[in-house]
Amino acid sequence: QLTICNTPGAQTTRVADGFVLTHCGPEVAVASTKTLTASITALYLLAIRIAAVRGVIGQAQVAELVGELAHMPGLIGDTLKLDDRIGRIASTVAQHRNFLFLARGIEFPMAMEGALKLKEVSYIHAEGYPAGEMKHGPIALIDREMPVVAIALDDGSRDKMLSNIEQVRARDGIVIGIVTEGDAEIAAKCEHVIELPHTTPLLYPLLSAVPMQLLSYHIAVRRGCDVDQPRNLAKTVTVE
Repeated sequence: QLTICNTPGAQTTRVADGFVLTHCGPEVAVASTKTLTASITALYLLAIRIAAVRGVIGQAQVAELVGELAHMPGLIGDTLKLDDRIGRIASTVAQHRNFLFLARGIEFPMAMEGALKLKEVSYIHAEGYPAGEMKHGPIALIDREMPVVAIALDDGSRDKMLSNIEQVRARDGIVIGIVTEGDAEIAAKCEHVIELPHTTPLLYPLLSAVPMQLLSYHIAVRRGCDVDQPRNLAKTVTVE
């Protein structure tokens, strides 16, 4: 049993067979942001190590993958510069009561993260849903009252996400597209666009989480919510 934790001496580190500390410093706000990024990074490094030990990848590939990771602080910094643009998008959708987050493959957990953050800090109902399942229910809900955040990056699922976006727009849905920088085709299909810098597909989740967290933050502020101490939530919980 292995745990990934940010707090030295936490109960999980004492009961698990092994642990990985993320060393990302205290996170005061209840909604976790940087600890999510640090945990994904730890899992990425763990996966690289396991792959190397099993002989799935060689040392050259290890060096390449770790090298790509070393660029992430700068790329995340570039993404944070989109704050003003994301704030303007938030102003147009802050009063909606329902949101849908769509993604495929490795980005699907990030769609769930986007929905979770929006629920936590703005008290808006939101769902993270696999885009491949959109026709099996959620498509019936799409209209001008439910904005759709679509993660459509250059990670192998891009063309299918484009099709999903076209289906939403055909039903007069509002699409907030999180796309790869320079992807004019998808950008033209979206009502609002957030462009992320290029990186290796495996690392896009580290980038895509950031604009969704910022969007949730700005929507919450515009709704007058306390983003640091959301109602009914606590930093730690007791589980029966």
